[in-house]
Amino acid sequence: MKASIYKSYDELPLFLNAEIVAKVLGVSPSSGYELMHEKGFPSLRIGNRIVVPKEKFREWGERHTEVSGI
Repeated sequence: MKASIYKSYDELPLFLNAEIVAKVLGVSPSSGYELMHEKGFPSLRIGNRIVVPKEKFREWGERHTEVSGI
């Protein structure tokens, strides 16, 4: 697993590309790209680019890391 280069949420740009998503999650760039194409992931298409609003990425992470029953 790769370590994230970002130490806090505030260091992230307003919109994340696949490379930044991968770095934050500690996965390969291709895994970040695949994730951005999955249904339910908060990606936004701007022309040919696909980006993720920072706030929506944080919300997605919180929804997917909740532990039930604890």
